[in-house]
Formats: sequence, C-alpha cells, structure tokens
Amino acid sequence: MSPTMRAFVMTEVGRTAVVEKPIPVPGPEEAVVRTTAALICTSDVHTVKGALPVADGATLGHEAVGVVHALGSAVEGFTEGQRVAVNAVTPCFRCDYCQRGDTSQCGGPLGGYRYTAQMDGNMAEYFVVPAAKGNLAPIPDELSDEKAAYACDMLSTGIMGAENASIEIGDTVAVFAQGPVGLCATIGAHRLGAGRIIAVESRPERQALAKQFGADDIVDFTAGDPVEQIMDMTGGVGVDAAIEAFGFPQTFEACLRVTKAGGRVSNIGYHGENPNPLQLPLDAFGLGMNGKSIRTGLCTGGNLRMQRLFRLMLSDRVDPTPMTSHRFGFDRVEEAFELMSSKSDNVIKPLVTF
Repeated sequence: MSPTMRAFVMTEVGRTAVVEKPIPVPGPEEAVVRTTAALICTSDVHTVKGALPVADGATLGHEAVGVVHALGSAVEGFTEGQRVAVNAVTPCFRCDYCQRGDTSQCGGPLGGYRYTAQMDGNMAEYFVVPAAKGNLAPIPDELSDEKAAYACDMLSTGIMGAENASIEIGDTVAVFAQGPVGLCATIGAHRLGAGRIIAVESRPERQALAKQFGADDIVDFTAGDPVEQIMDMTGGVGVDAAIEAFGFPQTFEACLRVTKAGGRVSNIGYHGENPNPLQLPLDAFGLGMNGKSIRTGLCTGGNLRMQRLFRLMLSDRVDPTPMTSHRFGFDRVEEAFELMSSKSDNVIKPLVTF
C-alpha cells in the first residue's frame, strides 16, 4: 500500500476538507517537495466559490515552500533535503508562449497557473513541481520560510502590477485596494520610484500597512467617492498610473476614471467571482482615443523571478512579513481558510506551518 499524506482539497463547489492522498512520485522532469510552510490566497477562496472550474477533490494552494523530497531522473542541480520555494505559476519554458516571454500564459491563456487548475495544488504535506529544473528556487540560508513563501505569489504578482504600470521616477500612482496583493503592488510602486502613491482602502489595519509599505495618501472609499477624492487630491489632473488589485467592475472603472490621458491602467485583480462584465465608460476612455493603455497580467513565475525577489528581501529593501496576521498549524488549515474566506478578525494573510 502506498504511503499517504494529508491534503486540503475542494471536495465540491462550496466545500473543503482535509483528506488522505498518496504521496506523489516524481516523473523524470519533476520533483516532489515536502511542505514546511504555506500561505492561503484569496484566489483559492474564489475557486471554492466556483469562479474557476476545477475537478472535485483537487488539492488547493499555490504558495508553498519546503524541502526536496524526491527528484526525477532528469532533474539536475538540486539535492534531496534542500530548502526550496516554488512560484504559483510553473511554466514549461519550452512552448511558443514561454519562448516569446509570456511564461505566465504557458501553453495558452492562464496556462502557467497549474496548481489546482490543472494539477493538485500544494496545500498538502507533499506536492509535485513540474518542469522542476526551471521552477525550483533554492532558498538562501538567511531567508526564513515565511519570507520565501511571499515570493511564491503575493510579491511576484503585486510587483508585476507595478511593473506593468510602467512607473517612471516621480509618477503619481493609485492602488485600488490594499489586500495582500494590493499591498505588494504598493511595495512595487514604491521600489520603482513613484513620487506619490495613493492607496484606496477602508480597513484601518490595511491602511496602516499601506503607509508602512510606502503609500503617501490614503483614500477611504467609505468616506466618499474615491474617484472624486483622487481627482481632488491631484488638482483635477488624475494619476499617471492606476493599479486594480481588487477584482470588481467598480474598481476597474475607477482606475480608468482617475488615470490621466496617456496614462496606464494595470490590472492584477481576480475578476472571476463577480458575474458582472467590466465596463469601458466612453468618457473615461476618451471615446477610445485618449491614449490610455490597459495591461493585465498573471503572476510571473520561474527560478529567476524568485531569486530576484529573494534578493530584495535579503537586502532588507522589502519585508512582507508584517502582512502575516495569523498563524496556524496544518491541523487547523480549514479554520485558516474560513478566516480568509470571511475576511474576519482583521485577517490579511494566514501562514500555515507543517
């Protein structure tokens, strides 16, 4: 009988459970990692609510670190017992999309997002890493598991949001919502040299973190129309770039409205849960001719991306761990997931240790 492990799965839409599954065996180009720490992502909450079609029984999770348990016969450069992290996006690095630089879209739209969507995720005691030679990222000895886990998705996605906004030194940037990915977008905008960062957020604990991570101004949308507030703050001019990090039609439209002509809108919000279509209001879009650009993106993966993020943390330029609001052992993973789903108890990011 094959040895088994515990895994946190979506048994069906709206339901989760911890179940026993066989410990996986790696294929020639794969690795199996024994998990030591993981973060819970709101994307999994969306998935359980039915936003992403996945098979019943699929293991959730895509932000995990651990140690190499087993290596496929073709995987070189790594050793069993080595500490590693794996990005939420695991490209093949061979297909046309990867070869032209669109690794997140590996094989087709959103194709690099394999965990849970195409294979078992990594909120389990062991997990498989596809194309392991390109996707395993050695964790420096000086870096904690907790910090390394933030590179798996939140930092990679949030900083990508700032990168896709083409921020130039001194730009004014608005970041809509300061959940974990929005906070990381604020970090990214700050590191890229934005001259003024306006963070849109109503929760006091998230407002405080936004300030800590580089926001200059806070717009509380419960105190009035955020578009009007931002336009007032900028003397009616608007911002050079806006980052949508919430995933709702209202915030997407607000990004368009506050961005000046010729500005940039960067979308990293997950729009799968809200059934309403996104709108392009013609006045905010200049009847299609006011030079505004819209760019979307999915978390950038691969070893090189992870090493760059590790370097930011090793040099103390970035420390994401103030976002860790709660800590749980894996035996309480269902409680941690419910907390992330309800957004209660001032949760920002729960860390699960194994």
